[in-house]
Amino acid sequence: MTDRELIAKKLALIETCIQQLRQLARPAAIATDIREERFVEHTLQIAIQAALDVASHIVSDERLGEPRTNRELFDLLERQAWVGPEQAAAMRRMVGFRNLLVHGYEIVDVRIVVEIVEHRLDDLLGFVAAIRTRLG
Repeated sequence: MTDRELIAKKLALIETCIQQLRQLARPAAIATDIREERFVEHTLQIAIQAALDVASHIVSDERLGEPRTNRELFDLLERQAWVGPEQAAAMRRMVGFRNLLVHGYEIVDVRIVVEIVEHRLDDLLGFVAAIRTRLG
């Protein structure tokens, strides 16, 4: 059975990160201010990791399958109607972005960071809403 209290804490963490980004981030300064860039990237990383934690917990507790990658967590959630197709796709993109941040596969394009802060934060909030809806 899914630990609703743990999920609730992780979902609240995502919302807190989004709120902080909306209140404190200065997207226009990301390209020229290393502190701004690091604040935004780290806060996004925390929010995306919390979403991964939620997805992993649900997939494991509900026995939805054995994902080979973090992105597959959202495939499994989609197959069982925890999230819709658009939401799953958005979260797979977020995981890809998180992988760039964490593993340093390549230099992070500041334009992508700005795009996420200015236009994609609702993807994370949509994930929060979908999980809360499913949990009732």
